[in-house]
Parts: sequence; structure tokens; C-alpha cells
Amino acid sequence: MRSIKEINERIRKGEAVVLTAKELCNMVRRGEKIEDVDVVTSATCGVMSGTMAVLSFKVTEKGVFTKAKSVLLNDVPAFPGPCPNERLGIVDVVLYGTSTSIYNPTKYGGGGLIRDLIEGKRIEVRVESVEGKVIESNITLQEMIYAKMITTRSCFRNYMAFVNPRDKPVKSIFSILEMKEGLKMASVSGCGEINPLEKDPLLKTIGVGTKVLVNKAYGYVIGAGTRATRERPNLSISADIKGMSSYYVGQFITSLGPEPFITIAAAIPIIDYEVLKGVKRIDEEVQLPIADVNNREVIGFDSYAKVWQGTDLEVSYNKSMCETCQISPCPVALYCPTEAFRGKGDLVKYKCFECGACTWLCPQGAFKAKLGSVKLGNVEIPIKLRQSCRKKAEVLSEYLKRLIENREFYLSEPGDKIAV
Repeated sequence: MRSIKEINERIRKGEAVVLTAKELCNMVRRGEKIEDVDVVTSATCGVMSGTMAVLSFKVTEKGVFTKAKSVLLNDVPAFPGPCPNERLGIVDVVLYGTSTSIYNPTKYGGGGLIRDLIEGKRIEVRVESVEGKVIESNITLQEMIYAKMITTRSCFRNYMAFVNPRDKPVKSIFSILEMKEGLKMASVSGCGEINPLEKDPLLKTIGVGTKVLVNKAYGYVIGAGTRATRERPNLSISADIKGMSSYYVGQFITSLGPEPFITIAAAIPIIDYEVLKGVKRIDEEVQLPIADVNNREVIGFDSYAKVWQGTDLEVSYNKSMCETCQISPCPVALYCPTEAFRGKGDLVKYKCFECGACTWLCPQGAFKAKLGSVKLGNVEIPIKLRQSCRKKAEVLSEYLKRLIENREFYLSEPGDKIAV
């Protein structure tokens, strides 16, 4: 085994052996010998509510107002401060990924706003000052002085499946419509075997200061996230929004409003046999807790193999079936959680989260995918919604592998261990 310094030297010389987590896990399934591997690239993509943006930008000339009292960005509230930027005409704001539009709270929120910024769209700004003045302007991401994404809680060591065992349907951030009663459907989160903290559950290589990719931009681990435990760690991470790709980030509209989703990739250096043992874990060995959506109490367990093995990572779409449909309004267009489908063949593929909701929303059967099921006792519960996108995670993991092979990404020594 090699140290991080030695692995970086092999990267510099173009000698490092780099595998994606998907490649390595498939080798494990085939019974192939895995020894001389330097780095495994891992990733996860999913709804991550603990996401926010810290933004700083000019709204007017100096001396026009003392400081901001409230700020709206595309009618989404952002919170001014902590620095008042007194009389500078500049505002610093914190935008929660879970904040929602004051006029369209069920359809637009912080995650959608962040994606709009990344896509170069001009954002409407409304500032009310402490004096009662109203300043209106607009701005793009590139015109901002500062734009960082910070996660207070992200990259969980996988998550869980949610079901409703009660006798009444319930609205939840884990469903796009009411979750049906009586164990009729399951919603799942977590990318299983390719998740960074599943590959390094002991946090031997991921620590404070570890360099990662966040939505394709370079970022760094700050420390443990909120609600992190030894058994289920998660991370707090910071990254520059200006380097991000909108393919990996956006909003996921639930029955209780929009939630942000993001994608994070990490390189796991194989520094000892304990780390090697961790990266070899496959979906069949990764436990999937099943929880009651009404109180989040765990009521059973299955494995991530039921979610990601023998299922379809991508949804197939038969455009011709859609074009002959006379049903209006289209239920898929109404409830697609990422608004990737807008009806009559209008599918914006890069926005698609492969969540699978369209497979049961469409009365014509134009959308097809095997989504799998989870077993609770003797009951097989069909998965009706995926709130993690394994496809996007795999794409970012592959991109990180290419960066390392092209000597554009070197491993960082953790500045400190993460305490959980």
C-alpha cells in the first residue's frame, strides 16, 4: 500500500491505477483479484436539504442605502448578513436551498434559483433597506463578487427507503404526490455502493480539507455535517458555484414543495488494507433501512441491491406514444419533479433525474423503467420514486477519474480527522 504522497507522485508520472467505484464493484462481483489499485473515485447524487448558497453582489452605488433589511432573488427570500456592508451598495446574503418563492412556493425554490444562476440566467433582485427604500436590479452569476455553496449536511453514508404503513395517505418531502397508505409504494434515497462514505466508512481518507467535486466544481470538506453519527456520517462541504454544471444540481419538487439536489464526488486513495476492504463493499452488502414516513422510525431493512442491481438506471421514453396522447393536462408534465418533461415529446434530458415517477404517472405507458422493490416482512413494496440519481453520480465519478488520469486532480492530505 502507498501513502497519499506516493500516490500523487504516481499520478504525476501517469502511473496511477484509477478505477471508478462502479468498475471496482463489478470486478468484485466477477471474482477478479483487486490489489494494485491506487485510487477509487466515488460519488453520490440526491436530494440534500442542507444546501445553501452564500452570495455577495452589488445592487446600487455607494451611499444609496445603509444596509439591507430583506432581499428577494427571483422572489425567493435570501437572508442578508452577517456583514451589513454599510453604505457600500453591496449585499451579502445566505440563500437556503429549501427556501421557496413567495409567489410560487410549490414550484420554485432555492435549488431552482441556484441552477438558473449556473445556467447564466439573469436573476431579478429586490432589496428593501432599513430606511424603507426599495432597490430593484438584476444580476448574473458571473457578475457576482462571491458565490459559494455550503452544505450543512450532505453526502450521507447512504440514506433509507420510506414507506407509509398507516391507513391514510400523507404528504412528504419523500413523495411527489401523497404517499399512498398501506405499504403500496416506497421512496428511496442513497447511491449504494458508489457512495463516498460507503467506500470510506471509517473516514480514514476523507477529512477536514479533503478536496472533492461538487456539481463538477472543486470543493473542500469542512467537517462533519449536522446529524452525523459514527454509524451514519455525513459531510459539510464548501465549493465555488461559478465552476458548477447545471447537469448535477437543481430542484426536486415534492408534495411539500421544492427541495435542492446536488452531486458530490470524492477520490478514495487506497492507503491500507482497511480502506481496500471498504471500497470492495457492493450493493448486496450495503444495508438499506426502511422507515415509516410518518415519523422516520426504522421498521425494517433490505439492501441497496434491490434498488440498483437488476434495475434500470435510466428511464426509456417512447416519444411516438406520447405524441398521439389526447389526455390534457399531461400528468407527467404536471408532476415531473425536476420539470424535465413539458409534454408532447418535449423532454429536456439533462434535467431528468431518472426518478421513475413518469413510469406510473403516464397513462399511455410512454415511460419505462424497472425500479425494483424493497421487502418489509413478507411484503414486497414497489419502488415508485428514486430521490437519488445513480446515473448522475456515475457520470461525475467517471469525470473525476479522467481528471486524475489527466493529472488535473491531485489528492489532498486531510488537515484533521472528522469527529463524529
